[in-house]
Amino acid sequence: MRHRRHALAAVLAASLVLTAAACGTSSDSGAGVDPAVTVMLDWTANTNHVGLYVAQKLGYYRDAGVDVTILPTAQSGAETAVETGVADLGFTTLSNVAAVNAQGSDLQFVFDLTQKPVARWCSLASRTDITSPADFSGKTFVSFGSAEQTAVVRQMIESAGGSGEFDTVAVGTSTFQTLTSGQGDFGGFYETWEGVESRLNGPELTCFVASDWGVPGNPDQLGYAANADWADSHSEELHHFLDATARGYAYALDHPKEAAALLVEEASDAALDPELTAASMAEIVDGDYWGDSAAIAAASKSATDSTTAAEYSGLGVTDTDAAQSYLDFLWKNGVYRDADDSELTEAPQAAQLSTNRFVSAQ
Repeated sequence: MRHRRHALAAVLAASLVLTAAACGTSSDSGAGVDPAVTVMLDWTANTNHVGLYVAQKLGYYRDAGVDVTILPTAQSGAETAVETGVADLGFTTLSNVAAVNAQGSDLQFVFDLTQKPVARWCSLASRTDITSPADFSGKTFVSFGSAEQTAVVRQMIESAGGSGEFDTVAVGTSTFQTLTSGQGDFGGFYETWEGVESRLNGPELTCFVASDWGVPGNPDQLGYAANADWADSHSEELHHFLDATARGYAYALDHPKEAAALLVEEASDAALDPELTAASMAEIVDGDYWGDSAAIAAASKSATDSTTAAEYSGLGVTDTDAAQSYLDFLWKNGVYRDADDSELTEAPQAAQLSTNRFVSAQ
């Protein structure tokens, strides 16, 4: 299996170089700039990635001395791309890093964008028979087939007094469409994107937050991961990349409308809805999903080329306590398995899976 993954990565690497060139995702920083850093997205470009596009368009990467290329997501996933060297960094979650490292990878989470739970578990508001997670019992979950999702949903149901038993169906064209077609009863959504989309365009949803129903910690620590060896041997450019990226995210919090419009323009292949993108940025700012929005925005106003990631009021810093309680929960539910498909004998350790040395003053 491992040899096949590396063979696939070689083919993928070639195709991504062509795709990136065709899509115009190369940095504006100009030819001959060294070192180069490649970043792979986890999904179609959206407001989670706005800091990359802002930093690229406004010249923050050029000023930091790094030439950044944004790679579109690949079927094999950002984690595999980073593991095999197709990309230097990938957008992912800390829990995904734990899962792939349990299988033998050596990734390290280096920037935690999402500082509070952003996932929601929802049914259509028209389903008046669903008023709490207990009502998910015996119904059909629209799932990507993740053991992590299954553990979270079961815990929520049981905490609400339900049986914890439910069926699953694979996501079709979209979770919205799968629910409205009647093929499923509930599914997972991101509040800062699909939640906003629901409020703008419908259908209305009834939603629940996992942390309100017995799931500990922050399940939704999304950010950037690198291969641990690469991070150690490319420490200087990683520092510069994250300084500029943090500046991009801070600008987005200070100028959400402008950042949304920039994202729509720069990520043109994603064909983003301008109204949805702007509303998503407004939700992120109002909800403090990336930290204290006002404090980070204030830091942005005085930012210069020499401002480091550590100077943006905690932006990008991983809360290892919140991470560990969630990883412990997943481990107790048998989510993490090694390369031989055996359960791990101890929980993955957040302090080993992540580092704040590139974004923290400490």
